[in-house]
Amino acid sequence: MKNNWRFILPVLIFLLLGSALLSYIFYQQSASSTVPSSNEPQIVHTHGAKSVVSFDRTVTTEVTLSAVGDLLIHDSVYHTAETADGYDFKPMINPVKQYLMETDISIANQETIIGGTEIGLSNYPSFNSPFEVADALLDAGIDIVSIANNHTLDRGERAIMNAIGHYEKIGMQYTGGYKDEEDRDTLRTITKNGLVFSFLSYTYGTNGIPIPQGKDYLVNLIDRERIEGDIAHAREHSDIVIVSMHWGVEYVLYPNQEQESLAQFLADAGADIVIGHHPHVLQPMQFIEKKDGGKMFVVYSLGNFLSAQVGNYKDIGGIVQLRIAKTIDKDSSSVNIEVDQFIPTYVSQLRSAKYHIVTLSDAGDYGFSNAAAKNNEMMDHMFQWINDGQ
Repeated sequence: MKNNWRFILPVLIFLLLGSALLSYIFYQQSASSTVPSSNEPQIVHTHGAKSVVSFDRTVTTEVTLSAVGDLLIHDSVYHTAETADGYDFKPMINPVKQYLMETDISIANQETIIGGTEIGLSNYPSFNSPFEVADALLDAGIDIVSIANNHTLDRGERAIMNAIGHYEKIGMQYTGGYKDEEDRDTLRTITKNGLVFSFLSYTYGTNGIPIPQGKDYLVNLIDRERIEGDIAHAREHSDIVIVSMHWGVEYVLYPNQEQESLAQFLADAGADIVIGHHPHVLQPMQFIEKKDGGKMFVVYSLGNFLSAQVGNYKDIGGIVQLRIAKTIDKDSSSVNIEVDQFIPTYVSQLRSAKYHIVTLSDAGDYGFSNAAAKNNEMMDHMFQWINDGQ
């Protein structure tokens, strides 16, 4: 037995020393893995539930956004979309769907309320549209719709409630019209790539239809004091503030003095992006200086995306694609907005593709004469103030 121990004891000692060495190595690796890399943001202290983060290097995050103009669903449009068991607007949007799907976020202006067939569909001047319009937008990649416009109250409170009920059913966000005060006070946000975008929406009026007493939440009117407060609240809870404005004069290709005044007010209030609607024709894009030294992007009008209006630029709209970058370093943060692409669109009147939305550059295949020249004209029109450095 003693002879056996002479062999066993050295083996036991070797195993014990080996285990101790391995344990020490494992401990050192675990400890080092908890030390923040110099390339990562470090939490340095907290205030309640909010963490204050210090960056040892510059970090830039990018998000792309697309926006389209007015969906003004006349009766001839929804009759064309009618099927045996409802309505299908998807074929109308499909030709340009790719330009909406390829961005991180997409927004549209739903000009006619989608109150559904339950209360009866209707045409100008008191519109009501099928639920399936929203279904087609969702299929095309639209994340949120603006519903504050001069037609919001066309068919009363019931149509608004029906529309909101359907948006909630399909999981699409909406802004500018609400079901109650609590709904109005709930800031609409979308987070992509770590950046939080907030969405606000306002209209100049409701075609003389009074808002029911005590129900101002049904539609947001342009009120500078309220807008200033809303933007301040949005700034506290988001990185990028986007405001949809229903403003201007119909069928006029340039913004008026009131639009320009409101745009500067929105820039000074802290908005980052303003998307204009209502003129039903394209109005130019522009960057406006903000109080903090940054720049706000505004497109004064994106024209008609889908409608039955024809001629004099009313059947031409556009899709704007923006690239938004937020840069954070040790001492500051900044937001930079660039126009990635602008795609003029055309609503086809060709019988075999009635009301299909196509690119204006391809509109010659859909019966639009001089499509290439018109496309160049609209590109120059939209970029004129950006190219001039205004």
